[in-house]
Amino acid sequence: MKKIAIGIQDFKKLITDNYYYIDKTKIIYNLLISNNYYFLSRPRRFGKS
Repeated sequence: MKKIAIGIQDFKKLITDNYYYIDKTKIIYNLLISNNYYFLSRPRRFGKS
């Protein structure tokens, strides 16, 4: 059974340790070419430590 990759930054580790990989490149591209404004929020205390 494949595992969900949380916090793994190494593509080689994703593949060799049998994690799910979801490519979001097309979603980001569609956001950029749509000529609309998007509010991308983050958790309240994200990156504060």
